[in-house]
Amino acid sequence: MAWSFRIGTIAGTALRVHVTFALLLVWIWLMHYRIGGTPAAIEGIAFVIAVFVCVVLHEFGHIAAARRFGIKTPDITLLPIGGVARLERMPEKPGEEFVIAIAGPLVNVAIAGVLFIMLGSSVGMEQMEGVEDPQRSFLGRLAGVNVFLVLFNMIPAFPMDGGRVLRAALASWLSWSRATQIAAMIGQGLAFVFGFVGLFYNPLLIFIAIFVYLAATAEAQNAQIREISGSVMIADVMVTEFASLDRSATIDDAIETLLATTQREFPVVDAAGHFEGLLTRDDMIRTLKEKGPTTPVVSAMRRDIPTIHHRKRLEESLRLMQESGSPAVAVLDSADRLIGLMTHETIGEMMMVRAAAAGRFRFGHLRQTGSRG
Repeated sequence: MAWSFRIGTIAGTALRVHVTFALLLVWIWLMHYRIGGTPAAIEGIAFVIAVFVCVVLHEFGHIAAARRFGIKTPDITLLPIGGVARLERMPEKPGEEFVIAIAGPLVNVAIAGVLFIMLGSSVGMEQMEGVEDPQRSFLGRLAGVNVFLVLFNMIPAFPMDGGRVLRAALASWLSWSRATQIAAMIGQGLAFVFGFVGLFYNPLLIFIAIFVYLAATAEAQNAQIREISGSVMIADVMVTEFASLDRSATIDDAIETLLATTQREFPVVDAAGHFEGLLTRDDMIRTLKEKGPTTPVVSAMRRDIPTIHHRKRLEESLRLMQESGSPAVAVLDSADRLIGLMTHETIGEMMMVRAAAAGRFRFGHLRQTGSRG
């Protein structure tokens, strides 16, 4: 996820923190400092860290369930409103998604149960409700947060876990795409409610509303792509007109090509047209700053770019891009020569043209639409 940085790896999953998390820490510090000075501020920061440990455990509940179905999780990103675990691929069956979605809230149920046992009869509703008050019990407030995480995440709308549970239930008798659209529409409606309430009560709800709306919209778009990708061939939508770089080229040559085209990714090929790697615009600029314009492109290009045969279906290309986190997939012919590229931008254009055309012509006609000069 953009604007996030890696802080470590746990059981093969990278743990990332979004930069906006720092804003939350500053806000918590100031709020608690006004109430009780420096000691209260320190306790407030410790409480936030404890909460996000619970959030990480919540996400690892999803991860453990996903791994039972052979689905890996490359990373987790911590945001001010929770965590986001990126799955290598979506579960293929409604039952699998149900188990993965419910596993996270069940972790919070277990944490809250342990805290209730530790507190015994000393915990009451007033302690759990006043989570922002540093004068109340630390463990009582933490139990209250876990109860809130369960209730909030089980709201039946995307992007919450409850939305995925709802989609799994609907997908048992509706198509995956239709089930996703229903859950996404509920999520978008909920976002408007959060935003409206936030105008009068808590500005943080406006931020949550924006996140919920964008996440629900993205989920609906991903479902549409998944629905059509099984029937579309890569050869019908790949970029066929693009500038490539010879393996003997330098960064200076690459910069000239960058300025002469609208591309962001440049394949590097040998004399026979065989694909060797991909040089992105960001890699190009970084290498120019660090090593200079005479640096060979082969020392700056990415070599972990997946390749695929042009006779494969689009769904296979999407799977490769998701699993590898690559900005593109190189499309090869039967002689392993580079003949096309699949990028996220190409897929986005395909969806826009599909929506505008409303199914009036075949996807094979999209070949020229996806081309680049």
